[in-house]
Order: sequence, then structure tokens, then C-alpha cells
Amino acid sequence: MFLVTGATGGIGRKVVRLLRQKENLVRAFVRLSSRYSELEHRGADIFIGDLQVEKDIEKACRGVQYIISAHGSDSDALSLDYRANIELINQAKANEVQHFVFISVLGADRGYEDAPVFKAKRAVERYLAASGLNYTILRPAGLASNLLPLAERFRETGLYLLVGDPKNRTSIVSTDDLAKMVVDSITLEGALNQILPVGGPEILLREDIPRIFSRIFNKDPIVINSPLFVVDGLRNAFGLFNPQVQQALGTYRTLLSNEFFCTKEEIANLERIFNFQVETLESFLRRYLAV
Repeated sequence: MFLVTGATGGIGRKVVRLLRQKENLVRAFVRLSSRYSELEHRGADIFIGDLQVEKDIEKACRGVQYIISAHGSDSDALSLDYRANIELINQAKANEVQHFVFISVLGADRGYEDAPVFKAKRAVERYLAASGLNYTILRPAGLASNLLPLAERFRETGLYLLVGDPKNRTSIVSTDDLAKMVVDSITLEGALNQILPVGGPEILLREDIPRIFSRIFNKDPIVINSPLFVVDGLRNAFGLFNPQVQQALGTYRTLLSNEFFCTKEEIANLERIFNFQVETLESFLRRYLAV
């Protein structure tokens, strides 16, 4: 039995789908308010609970052999990114789970002070590595699926908002490739007890993304390049009455102001371990946009 947290998210949903295609038993940890009918239709055991409640985590972990932590948060890093994962690891130990897969973030080890999510995930990485459990930690760069709404907006308007330095480098990973790596990590010796950076096959400049959209839709891009001080202004304004939003914007600013890419050597290592060629961003977008 696999327990998948964040099962209705962009990664978790694909992980559940792959596991069920292989006829694995899956327990999908979902919130009552989430849309989980597809997971139910695929034959997953639906566990409705709250990752901020330890008793819910304890119940969800009973009888499972594998745990895949695919959940995350934008504004509550302490409760969801940190505490929930620590409790999942504790329950994994108590239930003698065979393998724990944790989806972290590229750059978690860089010590970004204004990014609570990064700090929380790095603390969880350390705790998991020291737990005695078999584990795989995957650190993805940007997810290709996150660009689909931007691509649809570009299809309609030709507009692309680019905040920060357009020359910053990134290596965006196909969300399908990441999900496959998550599932395969359980059985592949090369992924055992490893921390693996995960990206796409190309190192792109952020200004390359609207160019890719332009090729896909055969439309000249109108790029609006906004400076980072706009985000700083929003952070200061929200900080007066909503600290959680201020923290979320801190993580957002960290993502915008730094480079997140995998080296060619890191990608080659991924392809060797998982034995498939990772997909380009343009290929992913064309598949999902039916272009």
C-alpha cells in the first residue's frame, strides 16, 4: 500500500495515476474540500483528513509500506512543509515503512532567508536522511505544468509578464517525468538514499519561455518585464495585515530573483538512473495544449 499526500495536486495526481496503472494499492490523502473524484474513479482509497492534525497522519499511515510526500504550501510552510512531513517520517518509522519519497525543491540547501518553504524543506531533508528509513529526495526545478495557465493566457492575448531578470537561468522539468521518477524511485537501486536535482534537458533563460510560446502559437510575444521592487512593495504592504501572504511573497521573490537549473551532468545522471530521456519544455507544452 502506497500513501500519497498532496494527491490532488499537480504532481500527486499524476503519481496516483501511475501507481494505479501498475495496479498498486494507493491511499490518497486529500482534504474534504478538494476534488478527488478522479482518484476515486481510478480505484484509489480516499483518506479525507488534515495534514495539520497528527491523529489524521497517524491513521493514514497505518498499514502502508511506502510513503510519497507530494504536498506543499504557499503560505503555511511551518505547519505543512515542515511539521506535517516530520510527523509523516515519525509514523513511517513506527510503521516500518520500506521507502519514503520526499519532493523537495531545487535550491533548498542554499540558505535563502526570505523563503520559508525552502528552509522547511531543507530541515525535512536532514531529518529524513538521519531517520534510518530508505528514502529518495527529489529536488525539482520549475514544473512545466505551472506554465500551462500562462500559456493559455498567451494564446488569448499574446502577453507575457516577466518579473525580474530575464537572463536568469532555469531548467523546467516535465511534470510527467517527475511523477515517473517518484514512482520508479521505490525500485531503482540508483535512487536509493539519494538527493537528486531534477530538471529538464535544456538550460533556458527566463526570456526563452515567451519565445517558446511564440513558436507554439505562431504569435509575436508582447513581453512586459516588471522589476522585482514591485514584489517588494507588495510584500511590505501585505506585511502590515497578513504575515502569511508576506511569507508566501518572500518565497515567490526568492524564486524570481535567483537561478534554478540543473547542470548537464546532473541531467545525464538522472537519465542514467531512471533509464529514460527527459522531455523538453516545448514538447510538454505542445502535448498538453494540443498544438
